[in-house]
This record gives sequence, C-alpha cells and structure tokens, in this order.
Amino acid sequence: MRVMAIDYGDAHTGVALSDPTGFLVGTTATINSRRQEAVVDQLVRLIEEHRPDEVVLGFPKNMDGTDGRRAGLYRELAKALEEATGINIILWDERRTTIAAHQILFNQGKDGRKRKKIVDAMAASLILENYLDFKRMKRE
Repeated sequence: MRVMAIDYGDAHTGVALSDPTGFLVGTTATINSRRQEAVVDQLVRLIEEHRPDEVVLGFPKNMDGTDGRRAGLYRELAKALEEATGINIILWDERRTTIAAHQILFNQGKDGRKRKKIVDAMAASLILENYLDFKRMKRE
C-alpha cells in the first residue's frame, strides 16, 4: 500500500512517498510555486505517476486542537485534488512537523539557505512517518 504525504506551504510544497509496502518513507520532492493551481497540477501529475493508495495532506491545527487560520485553504486544496484524481484526501494533523524538520536539518549541519530549500520535503516525510506509524499501531 503506497502512501503519499503533502506538506503544503506558501511558496514550497513538500511531497513524500512511501515504498510500495507502505512501511518506509521513500522518495521526496519539493514543488516550488505560490499558485495553488500550479501546485494542484504538479500534485496530480505525481499522483498519476506514482499511483498511491492513500494521500495524506498535512492539516494546520492550533496547539489546542482547533483548526488553524489557514484550514480553509487546505480544505480547498484537498477538494481540488479529490476532484482531479478521484482519491480521497486524508487531512492529517501537522502540528510541529515544520519545527521538527528545521531541527533535524539544523542537527545535520544544514545552513539556513540549504534548510529553506528542503525543509518542506522533510516535513512531508515526518507527516508520512507519523501517518504510517499510526496505521501500524492501529493494526496491532
């Protein structure tokens, strides 16, 4: 079961894809665009190319569990992807993933400019890893 995770951002959108078994985080990519239409087009191409069984979209939540101020924008993206691909998009709590991604990259010695280029792909990997862990725990 292949799973794709998306970390949608203002200028960069990170994408992570699991291996075919749905056990490990595999490849990552970054879409560099501020236009939602361009992001949707590229995500649709990636979905068609990799044919994931599930697509998980990082969803902004406040620390108290309420929807973040950009929640509507993320719901619009999910709806556009569902209409374009026919795949149900799973909204997944992304609290602290970008912070964790920055910390991981900092600990690896990446400077600010290098981190900025890859932090969204790292955040998508963390979203995917959290989702895959959740699915494994649910099975047990």
